Amino acid sequence: MFIIGELINGMYKNIGQAIKEKDKAIIQKCALDQIKTGADALDVNCGPASRQPVSDIQWLVQTIQEVTDKPLALDSSKPQVIESGLQVIKNKAIINSTTADPEKLDVLVPLAKKYNAKLIGLTISTKGIPQNKDQRLELAATIVASCIEQGFPIEDLYLDPIVLPVNVAQSQMKDILEVIHEFKIISEPSPKSIVGLSNVSQGTCVRSLVNRIFLTMAVAFGLDAAILDPTDKDLMDAAITAEL
Repeated sequence: MFIIGELINGMYKNIGQAIKEKDKAIIQKCALDQIKTGADALDVNCGPASRQPVSDIQWLVQTIQEVTDKPLALDSSKPQVIESGLQVIKNKAIINSTTADPEKLDVLVPLAKKYNAKLIGLTISTKGIPQNKDQRLELAATIVASCIEQGFPIEDLYLDPIVLPVNVAQSQMKDILEVIHEFKIISEPSPKSIVGLSNVSQGTCVRSLVNRIFLTMAVAFGLDAAILDPTDKDLMDAAITAEL
């Protein structure tokens, strides 16, 4: 499984403060800690508090690249922020993420092609979060079709079924798991699947337990990648054992 470390995100107090003060040591330690515990790539997100995300994302990328050449996933809802980060990335990049809306696909798919980046596609649109498996598959097919039309390699596309918090959406969990498996039959070659794992445990009492049980179930349904906290040893052990 391809693991993307989630911890370099301005929503975390220490990271947000480090971005504000341009403290490289905190960012670099967070990067190396995640790599040491098993991350294959690192998510990079300035967070909602960043006042200058276009320049902050470049500072983050350059700071991280001083200590590692692991792939970086640029995480922003603003295409201009993502492109700013892509301009200074030296190695393979991942764009996190596009939705199934044409206005996003028409900007971010060409951007991914231009910079030879992989792309994460969220099965969500301006109409809201899908409520069942069929809606997720329809949105996934829209993303795949747009990538094919624009000549983007489908093997570099990761589809995210949008994992919801189990404490408010328990009835949707079965559909989310099943659609991970069904993503494989949308096209040939097939897109890969990815989840933002921490969403499933939002608001729960024992988050690590919820995360690792859901991840184990998702691996059984063919999950290819996850954005998660790689410093959670029990979680990483569960991922390794589930794949085994």
